[in-house]
Amino acid sequence: MPHPPMFDEDDPVLGRLREITLQLPDAAEKVSFGMPAFFTTKVFTYYGGLEKVGDGHVRHLTSMLVVADPVDRPALVEDPRCYHPMYLGPAGWIGFHLTGDPDWSEVAELVEASYRLTAGARRVKRLDAHSP
Repeated sequence: MPHPPMFDEDDPVLGRLREITLQLPDAAEKVSFGMPAFFTTKVFTYYGGLEKVGDGHVRHLTSMLVVADPVDRPALVEDPRCYHPMYLGPAGWIGFHLTGDPDWSEVAELVEASYRLTAGARRVKRLDAHSP
């Protein structure tokens, strides 16, 4: 049984995240477990996530999950805008809240770092060829 959609197609935060993710070489979008997922051959960003709290969980609908660059991960873990997502956290993923007025250039940097860690050398080379 497929998961029901857990997002609003007209969500402006999701729209801005789409602009950032879908400009990357060969990036596409699919719905995974009811949430938007951006991928090439592997997912590099999810919109929305879960955090384990006590015996339950908290759903963070206006957030993203990205694979954190190992160099940046310690600082992100300490950042109050971040959380340790259920299931993917142990594999190096980090949750990042997009509520309020997020710094979209920082969001783009986190998305690009996640893309670089998952997209493969050929796509990263294409990304670098088009970067200023």
